[in-house]
Amino acid sequence: MERNPRRWLILVVLCLSTLVLVIDNMVLTVAIPSITADLGATAQDIQWIIDSYILVFAGLLLTAGSLSDKFGRRKTMIVGLVLFGAASVLATYATSPDQLILGRTLMGIGGALIMPSTLSILITVFDEDERPKAIAAWSAVAMVGLVGGPVLGGALIAHFSWGVVFLINVPIAILAIVAALVLMPESKGPWRKADPVGMVLSMAGMTALVWTIIELPKAGLDHTGTQLSLAVAVASLAGFAIWETRCDAPMVPLSLFRNKTFTGASFSLVLLTFANGGLLLILTQYLQFVMGYTPTETGFAFAPMAVAVIVFNSIGAALLPRTGNRFMAVAGLLVIAAGFAALATLSEGDGWGLLATAMLLMGAGGGLAMPAVISALMGAVPTEHAGVGSALNDTIQQAGAALGVAILGAVLSGTYTDRMDSAPEGARSSIADALALGDGSVAEAARSAFTSAMSTSFWAGAAGVVVAAVLASVLMSGREQERAAAAEAAAEAASPAEGTAREAAPVG
Repeated sequence: MERNPRRWLILVVLCLSTLVLVIDNMVLTVAIPSITADLGATAQDIQWIIDSYILVFAGLLLTAGSLSDKFGRRKTMIVGLVLFGAASVLATYATSPDQLILGRTLMGIGGALIMPSTLSILITVFDEDERPKAIAAWSAVAMVGLVGGPVLGGALIAHFSWGVVFLINVPIAILAIVAALVLMPESKGPWRKADPVGMVLSMAGMTALVWTIIELPKAGLDHTGTQLSLAVAVASLAGFAIWETRCDAPMVPLSLFRNKTFTGASFSLVLLTFANGGLLLILTQYLQFVMGYTPTETGFAFAPMAVAVIVFNSIGAALLPRTGNRFMAVAGLLVIAAGFAALATLSEGDGWGLLATAMLLMGAGGGLAMPAVISALMGAVPTEHAGVGSALNDTIQQAGAALGVAILGAVLSGTYTDRMDSAPEGARSSIADALALGDGSVAEAARSAFTSAMSTSFWAGAAGVVVAAVLASVLMSGREQERAAAAEAAAEAASPAEGTAREAAPVG
């Protein structure tokens, strides 16, 4: 296809749009204490302030991706940015927990419209040769937001009220909207009928699934609410799968999973985000409760990983045309597994050196693996389904991260409780409760138990990433197969009849 002369400026817009979502989710973690004190929020309020966004975002992703293919990817992204910015203003000036929960819910809707559109526009703007570099830059920006969020949030809250962590979204959203209108062409897939049944089933299924994952470690499977949400998730997602295979115009073409590369990339991505989701949950607690870091210092501790991601994203993008997606994905995943193994050896007395080394390994592996896995996954998606393909990528990552938090969190909690079986009752459930008792010997035992439990969890994470590497090696295409597929696609695009049928190029 003819290269858009503004494509790199368009990439800047897409990165800004992604950055606003990642920063928002990360800065919230350092604002929780201030929100609790200022609004009088209960523990249940705080849970809903966090979870309302996640539930709406996960539930709407597939529907949002389908809508972007149907009505226009730029249009969908701009609507999402407008909604996200307006909801951020509402959250900024919230005077009660209910108002803040409403703002977070609306932000989740906006985020669900933004996220699939960014990657789908990237896929349609960049050709096969430049796409790895573009995806690498897009991935690096997400990592910068992940690490920079807590640092920025901590610095802002030190000088302003907690509302500023939401207000910073507004200028970024406005800049992205203006740039999108000026620079970005519209693109959409060919017209097809709407799939309202698929939309309802996907929303119900994903929302119930994420809710079950969130509640399972706290309530357990014996709880009636957890059982009900799990039943809804299973029934809705099974119904969705059956409906999509029989529908004349399916919202999600499940036939994609017949492609081994798509399936291999999908499962590798689930296991990778599974491990990384647990990493953030566990390591932030270790740094703050065991090492005594502040939230801002905790954010800085992830800086070596962010730097390594940026450097190795560039290296991986440069090597990808010569090595192919499979080689780079497997190599990166094995490096990440080595990073998890290094983290699993951390002890209470270890200083900055071992932690920084592990962070560098994690970042280097992520910089090599993520662009390759996402390129493989999106390369298997037809252009006319770029929006829903991007939404599948986002949904897979959301589900993997949620599972990682739930399962590795449960491993951490269970192992910690076992190690604290002789401690006072109030110290057995969590290290935070143990430290709150103010007993020096209990605190020392709690730090030791947590470090041991963290090691077990990180070994489990390393195992998951090794399995991801094996799946990528077995299922993803090698370089020669990728070249053959690209040549076949080019031949099909050269046919006028096929070109007309598959048209999904920019329309404005």
